[in-house]
Amino acid sequence: MSEIFRILVINPGATSTKIAIFENEECVLRESLDHPAEDLLEFPRAVDQYDYRMKVVTDFLAEKGYEVTDFSALVGRGGPTKPVPGGTFRINQQLADDVLYRPRSDHPSSVGSLIAFNLGKEHGIPAFIVDPVSVDEFEPVARVAALPNMERLSLWHALNSRAAAHKVARKYGKRNTDFNFVVVHLGSGISVSAHRKGSAIDVNMPNEEGPFSPERCGTLPSNQLIKMCFSGEYTEREMLDLAYRRGGVFAHLGTKDMRDVERMIEEGNEKAKLVFEAMAYNVAKEIGAMATVLKGKVDKIIITGGIAYSQRFVDLIVERVAFIAPVEVVPGEEEMEALAFGGLRVLRGEEEALEYE
Repeated sequence: MSEIFRILVINPGATSTKIAIFENEECVLRESLDHPAEDLLEFPRAVDQYDYRMKVVTDFLAEKGYEVTDFSALVGRGGPTKPVPGGTFRINQQLADDVLYRPRSDHPSSVGSLIAFNLGKEHGIPAFIVDPVSVDEFEPVARVAALPNMERLSLWHALNSRAAAHKVARKYGKRNTDFNFVVVHLGSGISVSAHRKGSAIDVNMPNEEGPFSPERCGTLPSNQLIKMCFSGEYTEREMLDLAYRRGGVFAHLGTKDMRDVERMIEEGNEKAKLVFEAMAYNVAKEIGAMATVLKGKVDKIIITGGIAYSQRFVDLIVERVAFIAPVEVVPGEEEMEALAFGGLRVLRGEEEALEYE
């Protein structure tokens, strides 16, 4: 009889903390614990939510009757580390220090790696991250920005995008390295990535460019943005908050929940309808851009993430991009499974944990 490995997965998102417990490949418990927006807005940075989210995790375990020592491994969602290849990394002090003191962007996933690391350190349990947001497989041409003291960055929804690509490839009895995909992750942030034979050679960084999303601005008109920055009406912190916490749909409609927006549309709210359609329009434009990265050789367009459950939203995208390639919809997120299975492969000795340096 094979050994049973019990794995705790911790995945903080913009407005929730997802927690799951796996026994080998089987998920025996899964829950998404929502956080009121007003609770999180009081924290200047995502990592400042550490104590708040740690209590959420430990209270959850206590409520369900688990001790930390019941687990073979802890897997946190990887934060914005330095650029790394894809794979499973052991969380060490260097990694924890980087996401805490030297993050490449402000993202709640950082808190997942910190929680896993500190709980593991306290109880002598290995802690891992898998395919963090900083997975970087850009080609040199994709890095060049319009100013020599800047460069485009690879910080994106690598975990779920890769998991969706693997799932679609398996559907056709192949591996993701057999395909060229454009993968669209639709969540609180939106990333559209070009995958050439398994490598993500370009992607919009959701905090800085690409489509606007439920809470992030994406690409903005640069002249107007510069004028806002120097208007004297906003501090640097307030401008950053507008860019990736209070922008997008939230700035227009006061909600980050696309289900609320659809209800507004059903009630005849024309502004909600316009903003909803504009977000889909911008996603479709970014898909077209990534198709050019792949020189038009796109086998499938994959749409995934929580908003992919919205047939209305998906249809608005498909009607604009179906001419490029067939569209596969993988609604929801494969992140919890991808995190658990990355840790499981290491525990079983099927692959070695990468060391973060």
